Amino acid sequence: MKLVSPLARSQGGARALARRRPDLRGARVGVLDNSKPNADALLGRVAELLVERAGAGPVRVWRKPGSSRPATVIDEVVAHSDVVLTGSAD
Repeated sequence: MKLVSPLARSQGGARALARRRPDLRGARVGVLDNSKPNADALLGRVAELLVERAGAGPVRVWRKPGSSRPATVIDEVVAHSDVVLTGSAD
């Protein structure tokens, strides 16, 4: 009989957190819309608030062809964004 533990094991050591920006002024905001209903409204409004309240901008949006489809644009999003918003909304 083989027993399998449900406890996760780390594949590597701890990684340092990415350096944080002191603020969002002028930060390029990327929005990765997963195409679920209302995701565009939710993410778009958060992006607007980042521009209005934190001085972020510009905003660029990428939309997946379907929520269950892979995001094949990740490299492009990373290259053109300082901060990225993504999430799910129904």
